[in-house]
Amino acid sequence: MSQLDPRGLPEGYPFNADWEITPREFQQRRTAGERLLLVDVRTAAERSTACIAGSIHVPLNEVESRADELREHEDQLIVMQCHHGVRSLRAAASLRRLGFDRVVSLAGGIHLWSMDVDPAVPIY
Repeated sequence: MSQLDPRGLPEGYPFNADWEITPREFQQRRTAGERLLLVDVRTAAERSTACIAGSIHVPLNEVESRADELREHEDQLIVMQCHHGVRSLRAAASLRRLGFDRVVSLAGGIHLWSMDVDPAVPIY
């Protein structure tokens, strides 16, 4: 397992606090009772391999067309999640362009989630 820093990020990870939340911080905030929406933007096949409990599925290619479904959650932080964090950053940018103010990407995606928060979630 890679060495993780105190935030739960691999050494050298280019974390951008304006655009991302670490899996560790997400879990801490969720455990503390904060209402957060986790949106999995991976494919259905990826989701069947590994999934973070409590997430909803909106594949990346449907994010813009299904944005209205997410409007009811604008009062909470919307966290986009994929495998490693690249597609979820694109999804977050798409929603921001559509006027969503409180949307970020899960840094390192489900891969880092599995490494740092929940090792029961398979790494693939």
